[in-house]
Amino acid sequence: MNEGSSKTPAEGFSSDGYIINQDCFSSVRYRTITSDMNGCGWIAAYDLRRALGHTVSWEEVLEELDSMHRLRIPGPTLMRFMREYLDRYVPGWVETAGREEAIAAALESRAGIFRYQEEHVPHFVCFIRQEDGSFRFFNVADGLEDSIMPMERFAREHLTHGTVIALTVPNEQAPTFPGLSVAKTDPS
Repeated sequence: MNEGSSKTPAEGFSSDGYIINQDCFSSVRYRTITSDMNGCGWIAAYDLRRALGHTVSWEEVLEELDSMHRLRIPGPTLMRFMREYLDRYVPGWVETAGREEAIAAALESRAGIFRYQEEHVPHFVCFIRQEDGSFRFFNVADGLEDSIMPMERFAREHLTHGTVIALTVPNEQAPTFPGLSVAKTDPS
């Protein structure tokens, strides 16, 4: 996502507090390089926790995920550490691997994170369900920092090759997001 931006972290947020532009974090180190090149994992974790109503700063999320990587070598957020992080803060999250399976799980969720390849580069993206059934995606790519679209369109345009993993929060375990209403069915 890097274009050599001189933007500041404060410019990387949506008006409602989600991180939408990883390029604005070029001054912030994660692992051994800057977050504009390597920050999608901690950014997706922060955005998911924000969507779930957690009070947490981006600095706290970055610091904790960074400290989990004990080997100081370049690389993305490792899945084992993302899983460990979600286990700590998102009880009941579900991992689903495989393109079609991950899309199906995401369609049934209230929020989650995709791990996939964006332009042949491993990438994490947070998504949240909107009231109309579409999804809001954060930090997808340049020009798609904060996008609302049907899940099927996102899948068709972005989940095109490589392994796709969905880390989702099932409907019954996620609180209602501000401004959203999802009808619940009566099991009786």
